[in-house]
Amino acid sequence: MPSDIKENNVHVENLPPKGEHIVDESRLDTDIHLNAAIQAEVDKDEQRVKKIIRRVDFRLVPILGLLYMWALIDRVNLPVIQIAGMRKELGTDQGNRYTLITMIFFVTYITFDYPSNIFLRKLGPAKWLGLIGTCWGCLTIAMGFCQSWKTVLLCRAIFGAFEAGMAPGCVYLLSCWYTRYEVQKRFAAWACIGVFGSGLSSLLAYGITTMGTYRGFHAWRWIFIIEGIISASIGILAAIILIDFPDRAARPGLFLRKGFLTAEEASIVLARVERDRADAVPEQFTARNILRALSDWKMWQFPFLLFCNNLTVYSFSYFLPIILQGSMHYSAKMTYILNVPPYVFAAFWMFGAGYLNDRVKMRGPTLVIQALIIIMGASLMAFAKNPGARYFGVFVAVGGTNSNIPTIYGYQHNNITGQTKRALATAMLLMGGGCGGIVASFVFRQKDAPNYLPGMITVIVSQVLTVLLVSMNFVYFLYRNRKADRGEAILENTPGFRYTY
Repeated sequence: MPSDIKENNVHVENLPPKGEHIVDESRLDTDIHLNAAIQAEVDKDEQRVKKIIRRVDFRLVPILGLLYMWALIDRVNLPVIQIAGMRKELGTDQGNRYTLITMIFFVTYITFDYPSNIFLRKLGPAKWLGLIGTCWGCLTIAMGFCQSWKTVLLCRAIFGAFEAGMAPGCVYLLSCWYTRYEVQKRFAAWACIGVFGSGLSSLLAYGITTMGTYRGFHAWRWIFIIEGIISASIGILAAIILIDFPDRAARPGLFLRKGFLTAEEASIVLARVERDRADAVPEQFTARNILRALSDWKMWQFPFLLFCNNLTVYSFSYFLPIILQGSMHYSAKMTYILNVPPYVFAAFWMFGAGYLNDRVKMRGPTLVIQALIIIMGASLMAFAKNPGARYFGVFVAVGGTNSNIPTIYGYQHNNITGQTKRALATAMLLMGGGCGGIVASFVFRQKDAPNYLPGMITVIVSQVLTVLLVSMNFVYFLYRNRKADRGEAILENTPGFRYTY
């Protein structure tokens, strides 16, 4: 995992002069002395910081990536299962049944996003993410035994409630460990593992379908059962491996007697975060803090940006295999195969974009460029006649829209402060993304199959809105930063803070 110390300390000027910045340590463990660490500047020991951050990288990002990967696989495996035989056995291709099954997941997903982040803080990442990962794996197994489409619908609703805590929990946890201009690489690495794996899920599903009917279960049922067993196993592994928030990193783990870090090492991590954005110490989740956070317009716009992006993400996730088979006239076997390369390509694309964005310390220009690329790709998919040109459109559209996911996470993370606000903002962000999934389920209607032209036009419009909103933000952030440079404003109630374009 990447660790670039030169850029990690880029915001050491954010805090007031030495001796003036005092942190309330009452919410920290008694053996963590954050004020002493800040005054002694122990976080400027580059070699030591590099070793600590590398340990955090390897302990945090891979297991969160695996959780995300299997969450995506379990979430978006419906189209390949539909092709593998579920539609014939349960009649899920009749009327709006498939639309309802895809949509119902997002209703409960949205409902439980924010409560899940509260449980994450109270119970700790290992207990909470491990528990919900195991539960949604077991529920995926259960879907392999459903005998009617209504039972699948019910399972998908419960499944959405369990999976609601995964993505906002991962994003919130990562954001608490890293500074603003090193975090998008981690978001990108986490998302890269997930997208890469979910792209390979079509090949896994195809391999399972070659089993045919085994022990009285058709192949589509075995896709649910086998993938669910793997998901539940990773949930148990997460409960063992995952580390807590940095302010609790010196405590013994769920299965380990020693803390992940010593109290001094935890103080170093917290001092870096405090210098960067002055929110290393968690506040209480109170109604007053929540209402204050909700009064910030950015809290509402960032979820809308992810709404626009994830409308596109889920459109491709749930309907791309059907478009490949029904509109581009590829066989079921070729559909499984052709669904893989765009997502593998997207994984490399998003990590490269994340690394570049942290280097240049910008987010907005990448969002705009990638939105324009998505518009080009979706236009080719919708209006080109040649299957090769349309498949090229799939590549660039899938690459751009998946790469914009960690970019939007980083964009939000860089432009807010405060842990209550961050936890709420992360949940709202993923709620916006979930709403995009609901809209995708309805604009890609069965009666418009196999070309889904109204749905593709909706995708294009969503990206036009993204370009307009991010361009307006660029002007606003530039104006506010210049006022702060002249000493006429303090941004986010944090001296030295500047917005990221």
